Amino acid sequence: MGRKRRATRRTRVLAAPFTVAPPTGARIRDRLRVSEADERVLVVLGTHLGSLARADLAERVRIGMVPVRQNRRAERKKALTKVSSSRWAGAITRTSEDQYQLAVRSLFDERAMLTRAIRTLRRRLSVPCGQRRDGVRGYAHTSERWQKKRRLGVLTARLAEVEARIEAGRPAIVVGGRRLLHTRHHLADAALSEVEWRRRWEASRLFPTADGETGAPFGDYTITVHRRRRVGHRRPARGVEASGQRAPGPVSALLHGAVFPPP
Repeated sequence: MGRKRRATRRTRVLAAPFTVAPPTGARIRDRLRVSEADERVLVVLGTHLGSLARADLAERVRIGMVPVRQNRRAERKKALTKVSSSRWAGAITRTSEDQYQLAVRSLFDERAMLTRAIRTLRRRLSVPCGQRRDGVRGYAHTSERWQKKRRLGVLTARLAEVEARIEAGRPAIVVGGRRLLHTRHHLADAALSEVEWRRRWEASRLFPTADGETGAPFGDYTITVHRRRRVGHRRPARGVEASGQRAPGPVSALLHGAVFPPP
């Protein structure tokens, strides 16, 4: 036997050295230790903005799958600015668009998955039990075949529902999480009381979110991370008052005791 030739490998060419650009932003996630007054401010603020965010998301779903220029974001942002502020309105409309687009992509992915599963089931159901035809093996027993026929019916019905949602451009979105919503009907299995579940549900539907701004010191002018391990959270001037709620504390509430890594 002749000797095997070793595969020749070409020498990898090294790229020219370059300088990496400095980071343009950062995301910090940590637990805040706040006073009771600051906690009330955050709850009232998050509840008010959460209701606005859910209403805007519902409006975005009603608009449907349209080009970006036709999603009426400027119009929605102008209406939200009247009951909050321009920065809050921008964060809400941006989040609504992101949630909608993610839900639409999930619908298309689910349709592709269901189509593949239905195709596989139909191919195997076309072959009698215990036989093989054109490289496709049928199911071993009639009981298994019957279960797979039932499965085919379920997947076909689900595919029709997904196709209808895609055609209408209205995906199903649960603000707060579908898993937590289903937990409401299985509190015993989750070892939760109704009060504990309600507390989690309301907390997950708060909206204390703000977008960053280029050139703004320490983040933006709404949520500011100071160098002295403190966080400033500015309440919208027309937001909470327009909702009929009364929030204690000044317009700018400092959250003391926040644990962040040192600068």
